[in-house]
Amino acid sequence: MSDAPHSHEDPMHSRRTWLTRAAQLSVAASLPRWAWSKPTALQHDPFSLGVASGDPEPDGFVLWTRLFPLSAADSHPTARALTVRWEVAHDAYFRQIVAKGDALADPAFAHSIHVEVQGLQPDRWYFYRFLLGDAVSAEARTRTAPAPNEMPQRLRAIYASCQRWEHGFYSAWRHACNDAPDLVLFLGDYIYEYATPAETQGLARTHTLPHARTLSDFRNRYALHKSDPDLQAAHAVAPWIVTWDDHEVQNDYTGNFGRDGMSADYLLTRTAAWQAFYEHMPLRVSALKADVFHHLQLYRRIPWGQLARLHILDGRQYRDRQACRAPGSSSAGAVQPGQCAELSDPSRSYLGMEQEQWLQQGLAADARHGAPRWSVVAQQTLFSPRRYPSGVQSTDSWDGYPAARDRLVRAIAKAPPRNTVFLGGDIHQNYVCNVEAANARSNDGRASRIIASEFCGTSISSRSGTTQAKVDAIQRHNPHVLLARCEERGYGVCDITPRHWTTSLRAIDHPMDPHSSAHELARFVVEDQRPGPVRS
Repeated sequence: MSDAPHSHEDPMHSRRTWLTRAAQLSVAASLPRWAWSKPTALQHDPFSLGVASGDPEPDGFVLWTRLFPLSAADSHPTARALTVRWEVAHDAYFRQIVAKGDALADPAFAHSIHVEVQGLQPDRWYFYRFLLGDAVSAEARTRTAPAPNEMPQRLRAIYASCQRWEHGFYSAWRHACNDAPDLVLFLGDYIYEYATPAETQGLARTHTLPHARTLSDFRNRYALHKSDPDLQAAHAVAPWIVTWDDHEVQNDYTGNFGRDGMSADYLLTRTAAWQAFYEHMPLRVSALKADVFHHLQLYRRIPWGQLARLHILDGRQYRDRQACRAPGSSSAGAVQPGQCAELSDPSRSYLGMEQEQWLQQGLAADARHGAPRWSVVAQQTLFSPRRYPSGVQSTDSWDGYPAARDRLVRAIAKAPPRNTVFLGGDIHQNYVCNVEAANARSNDGRASRIIASEFCGTSISSRSGTTQAKVDAIQRHNPHVLLARCEERGYGVCDITPRHWTTSLRAIDHPMDPHSSAHELARFVVEDQRPGPVRS
């Protein structure tokens, strides 16, 4: 897979021009476009779920697609594997192909494809597509990471999470495409396992799928989400780096424990859900661990030259069960600390001890080497404490694992990277926080030392479930919280340079309108070697 010499692109295929065109192509991709006869006689578009890329490295990236829908004859689990061609090019017309090959679409993995392209130039954009017989996927755009010794002058990353189908349209992704990101960080809840509620009033749209429990159920749920043209467009404009939260399996599950504890039915559901997640995400083949449970290796590091290093976490697979959780409860809820001794047990972990040590060692290495400029901890939920006026404490977020959070805070304070920024999601609210060296303010009311910055994003479409008045009360009770909002849906845009990190919170004006406009809710800046966001 040799790389062709660099050439200038036609002006009509400038980045923003192509982004607009890609969105149009992705809309078209949801419609039947080809009747093809080679190598089969199926009459459909096999690429109707779109394409995606992910986990960029200096010399390559992962390319993904899944052949769908298949005919009734080919939908049986013993259906044959199909060979799909793939191409990577400098130009959108694929006149300058720099890498190509064949990939096997295995029916055991829902005819999904994970191609790991290598041998490309660092820090540049490429186009890619898939071909099967006479069918050709929509072309999409992705990029490689900068070389390890290079200092890029800019990285634009979008962070997002939580896209329940019924609660709103995905117009946020259309606006995200227009923001022209270099990376998309998806932090969990790509799908929701629920059936459509019996009461449909107030929903943006509905579906007829059952509560997901089997492999077929989860495959159909991903196919539903991936049929959305705005989501397809967002996958087509930049590489994604993905992790999961709970709704990819079951609400508030933790490791071996589901709603009903550790049961055979739950473990079978979890295994099916994990496999379906792999089948539908642009992950490396090495992420899938070959064991009976199909474990996924999702915590990993992705460097961006000397500018940033992303520590991607898995907050579900290894953690201890929520403190004082009642058996059979559908959600983790909250407790009064004085009535739950388990909450303060120092042996309990949010990440699992192995992942905790891996993260601490990685951040310590960032501090020792003086690079990267920005250490990014991309994880599922709000990291900073959220003390409620009522005194209750959440058990499903980091608040439910205070000893684990203290260990990480102390590790950062002891050997601080040059700049540490936490990104999160899950709570369907926007939070901007100072991460402090201690979990409590001093007796005389002075603030603890700020050691990092945090941006926890709202949802793409999922409802919040609380009111702004309650969130305002939480902010008043937590001086380290600089912004707390629950009434918007959207995403965050991070513009990262060697001297500044700027986060813009994008809010959708009308989540129930698929053509909604958007606005900037707020903007915060973090200066190099001055932790703590400042509103600009």
